Amino acid sequence: MGWDTLARPCIMVPGSHAGLPNATAQRCGGLFAAFLPGLALALTRVTTADVKQGHAPTVAAMRLFCHVVGFVMADEQLAKVPESQEKLPEEDSRIAELMVHRGPEWSKSTAEKLALLLRKIVESSSVHPHWRVRLELVELVSHLLQKCRHSLLDSFSHLLKALVGLVNDESDQVQTRCREVLQSIAEQGIVTENRALADVLSENLHALATALPRLMNSQDDQGKFATLSLLLGYLKLLGPKMNIVLNSAAHLHRVSKALMQVLELDVTDVKIVEERRWGSESPREPAGCPQAGKRQRKYFRFFTEEKVFLLLQQVCRVLGYYGNLYLLVDHFLGLYAESAAYRRQAAMVLNELVAGAAGLGVEALGDREDAVSEDDLRGSITSILDEYTDPANWYLVTSIDTGEAGAESSVQPPGFPAKLGSAHSSLLIPSPDPQLSTRTMNGNIWQICIQLEGISCFAAVLGKGFRLLLLSALYPVLEKAGDKTLLISETAVGTLVDICEACGYASMQCLINENSDYLVNGISLNLRQLAHQPHASRVLDTMLRHSDASLLPLVEDVIQDVLSTLDQSYDNQASTFLRVLYSLMTALGGHHDSVTSGCLFCSAVVRGSLQRGGPGKKPATSQDLERFFLDYVRQKRIAEGDVDDSDDEEAELVPPPAEAELQDPEAEGEPQLPSHAQLAKDILERCIHLLSHGNLRVRLQVLDVLELCVTVLHPHGNHLLPMAHRVWPALVTRLINDDPLAVLRAFKVLCTLAQKCGDFLRQRFSKDVLPKLASSLLSQAPASARAGPVYSHTLAFKLQLAVLQGLGSLCEKLDMGESDLNKVADASVIYLSARQPRKLQEAAQSVFLHLMRVDPDGTWLLLSELCCPGPSEPPHRSLRPAGLPNGTRRRDIPRGKRRGAHEPTAMGRDAPGPEQLPVQPRVPSTPVDAPTACTQRKGRNNPGSEAGEAAALPALGLGMETHADFRRVFGSLLMLRCR
Repeated sequence: MGWDTLARPCIMVPGSHAGLPNATAQRCGGLFAAFLPGLALALTRVTTADVKQGHAPTVAAMRLFCHVVGFVMADEQLAKVPESQEKLPEEDSRIAELMVHRGPEWSKSTAEKLALLLRKIVESSSVHPHWRVRLELVELVSHLLQKCRHSLLDSFSHLLKALVGLVNDESDQVQTRCREVLQSIAEQGIVTENRALADVLSENLHALATALPRLMNSQDDQGKFATLSLLLGYLKLLGPKMNIVLNSAAHLHRVSKALMQVLELDVTDVKIVEERRWGSESPREPAGCPQAGKRQRKYFRFFTEEKVFLLLQQVCRVLGYYGNLYLLVDHFLGLYAESAAYRRQAAMVLNELVAGAAGLGVEALGDREDAVSEDDLRGSITSILDEYTDPANWYLVTSIDTGEAGAESSVQPPGFPAKLGSAHSSLLIPSPDPQLSTRTMNGNIWQICIQLEGISCFAAVLGKGFRLLLLSALYPVLEKAGDKTLLISETAVGTLVDICEACGYASMQCLINENSDYLVNGISLNLRQLAHQPHASRVLDTMLRHSDASLLPLVEDVIQDVLSTLDQSYDNQASTFLRVLYSLMTALGGHHDSVTSGCLFCSAVVRGSLQRGGPGKKPATSQDLERFFLDYVRQKRIAEGDVDDSDDEEAELVPPPAEAELQDPEAEGEPQLPSHAQLAKDILERCIHLLSHGNLRVRLQVLDVLELCVTVLHPHGNHLLPMAHRVWPALVTRLINDDPLAVLRAFKVLCTLAQKCGDFLRQRFSKDVLPKLASSLLSQAPASARAGPVYSHTLAFKLQLAVLQGLGSLCEKLDMGESDLNKVADASVIYLSARQPRKLQEAAQSVFLHLMRVDPDGTWLLLSELCCPGPSEPPHRSLRPAGLPNGTRRRDIPRGKRRGAHEPTAMGRDAPGPEQLPVQPRVPSTPVDAPTACTQRKGRNNPGSEAGEAAALPALGLGMETHADFRRVFGSLLMLRCR
C-alpha cells in the first residue's frame, strides 16, 4: 500500500484517522510530520487573519490545525516512535528525503515552534467577536490537553490561560462548554496527576500574583475581572495540589500580599464618620430586622464594580476549601497583627477562608481530599474570635468626641466571664491621637464592621454549635449594637440577627432573654469598674431596645446599679446612662400601652380569675370558661338590681367568703406601686436633679426620659401629681430660660404633662409659662411675617410652630380661664395673616379650633369682629340691632357660665349685666353664611365700616391689603361656628 493511498482519506476528512489501525495511524503520523511546518504556519495565518473574512474560514482553519497537530504530536504516537528511523526501499528514496524522524529532539524543537503559533492563535481567537470562534478555541484546548499533555507542555501555559479566561465569556454556549472542559480536566486528574503540569500552573500562579497589584492599578474593571477570573481558574485547576503550592513560602507570600493590596478599602468618605446614632432618636429595631444576611456595601481603592469583589471572595473561599486551614489562618493572623495597614484586608480574607473551609458558597471543580472537621473549624474560629475581640482591635476610636475617645483609650478587657483573667492590658492600647484624621476613623469603623461580619460568618459556619462561643461573642456584639456610629450599630444588629438564625433562636428577644444571666453578670461587674469599662451601659441599652418589659425582672437589680452609679458619676457619665434609662422607659411604655389595651384586658381578667390558685392548679377547661362568664352575667344583673328569687336561693347556697377575702386591700393604706411604676418614679427623681445639668445634650436626654416617665406613671395619679409638683420649677426654667432646642423639647414635655395631669397644672401654667409664651409669640411674629422661604428651616420657626400646635390643646386640657384664653387668642390671631408662613397659619387655625371647644361664643365674636369690624346688622328688619358698642373686643363681653369653667368671668364686675343688654327674639330663619352676612352689612348699611376696619387692623400689625386674606383664612372657622 503506497503512502498516497494512506494519506488521501486523512487529508480529505480531518480526524478520520481515528478509525485507522494503530500501525497505519503511526505511519500516517510520520507522513504528516513532514508537512507539519507548512500546514501549521498556513493555518495560523488563516486563523489570525482579519475578522472581515468572517468566522467560517477561521473556525475551519482552527479545527484542521487542532486535528493535524493533535495527530502528529500525540503522546501515544510519540511514545511508539523507534529510536532509529525506518529505512525505505531504494525506489522510495525521494520520499525518504521528505520523511522526518519524530524522536525526542525533533519533538522538543517542534513543540517550541508550535508554542509560538499556539500563542498567536490563543491571543487572536480569545478576543474574536464571534462566539463560534471562541467556542472552537475551547475545543482546540480540550483536544490538545487530552492528546498532547506531555509533548506540548510548554504551550499549556497559554492554553490553560485561554480556557480559564473564557469561563466568564459573554456567550452562554462558550461558558457552558468551557465549564464542562474544566470539570473534565479536574475529574480526570490531568493536572493533579501530572507533576509537570502542576508545576506550570504553580509558576503561572506565582507570576500572576506578582503582577496582580500592577494589573489592578492599571486595567479597567473589565480587565480586572478577566485577570481575577484567571487567578481563580488557576486555583480551581490546582485543586488538592494547592497545599503543595501553598507550602512554598514564596507562593504563599506572593498570593497573600497580592490580596492585601487588591482588597484595600477606600476610607476617604466623610459620611461614614458623620452618620451618628443618637440614643433617644433611634427607632426600636424589630426582631425580624431586614438586615439579616446582608452586609454593608464596601468601596475599594482599586475597583468599583461589585462583581470584582465577588470574584475576590471566591478566590479566598477556594483557598480555604482546598488549602490547609490552620496554615492559612496562622499566616493571615500574622498579617493582621503585623500592620494596621493590612488589618482590614486580613480580616476580610480570614472571614472568607473560614466560609470556604466549611464549603459555604464555594464553586469548586472537584472534591477535596479531606474535609475540615467541626472541631478544627471551632478551633480556628476561636483563635480568630479572640483576636477580633481583643481590646486593642475592638475598642478603636471612631469619632472626635473627646468623651468617647477617652473612653475607648481607657478600656480594659471586658468583665464578662469569658474574659476574666485575660492577660491583655490597656497599656497595650495606644493613646488616642488628638489629631486623628478622617481616614483613620473611617478605617477603624470599617475594621469593626468587618470583624462583626466575621462573627456572623462564624455563626453561619458552626450553626447551633456556635452557642458554645456565645459566652465570648454575644457581649461584645451587644456592646457594638449600642455604638453611636450608625454603620457599626447597624452591622452589629445584623450580626445579632444572623446569630439568631444560625443558633436556632426565634428572635433577638429570645436570644437576649435566654442568655441574660451571664450578660447581667458581666454588666454588674463592669459597672463597678466604670473608669475602665465605660461601655457596660451600651450592652444594657441594646438589651432593652431589642427586648420588652418581660426582661425587667431579670435586669431589675442591674437597673438599680445603674441608678446608683448615675448618682455617683452624673458629671461625666450622665449621657451614657440616660440612653439606658430612655431605652428602659421606652420598653416599659410599650408594655404599658399593650397591657392597658381593650383586647388584652378581657384575657387578663379571665386568666387572673382562672389561675388565681397559682401555678399548681390544672389548666382552665371549657367548662371553667363557661362557668366564669355565667357568673359574670349573674353578678352584672345583681349589680343592676335585676334579682330573681332563684338568684337569691343560689346566693344562700354559696358559702361566705373567707375573712381574708373580705378585707379591703386598700384598708391598711395606699397600695404598693408595681415594680415598673416604682422604677419610673425613681428615674423621675433623678431627672429632676439632672434638668439643670450644664451640658445641653444631657438636658435634652433628661427631657426625653422625663416624658416617658410621666407616661408610665399616668395610671398612678397619687404618685404622679406630687412628682409633677416637684419637677415643675426645673421644667419652667427650661421653658423660659434655656437654649431653643431645650425649650422645644421642654414644651413637648409640658404638653404630655398637661395631658396626663389635667387641670392640676392650670394655675402653674397660667402664672409661670403662659405670659412668656404669649410675649414670645408676639415678639417673633413680625420677623416671621417678613421672612423668606428659608425661614422655615430655622430653629425659631420650629419653636413658633411647636408652640402654636400645642397651645390650643393645652388650653383645652387645662380648662383655662377667660383671661388666659384672651392672652392665647391675642398671641395667636396675628399668625392668621397671609403674610405668615403657611404652616404657622394652619397652626394658628388649630389654636382657634381648640378655643372654640372651650369658649365657642367668645371665639366666634372675636373672629367675627376681625373679619367684619362694623356694627352687627340683624338678619331681619323686625329684629333690633344688638346693643354692643362699635369695636367692642371679646374681653369686654361677659362670657357667662360655661360647662367646665372653674373661675368667674374676668370682666364680669365691670361689664353690663344681662338685663342691660337688649334682648333679641329668636326667629326661625335660614342660616346665613357669616362672611356673606358681613359683606352685606358692609355694603348696604355701613358705609363707614371701611374706616372702622382700617382702624381695627393696625392693632394687629397688618394693613388693609391683607383684609381679603383674613377673610379667606377665617372662612373655614366662621363656617364651622355658623353651622
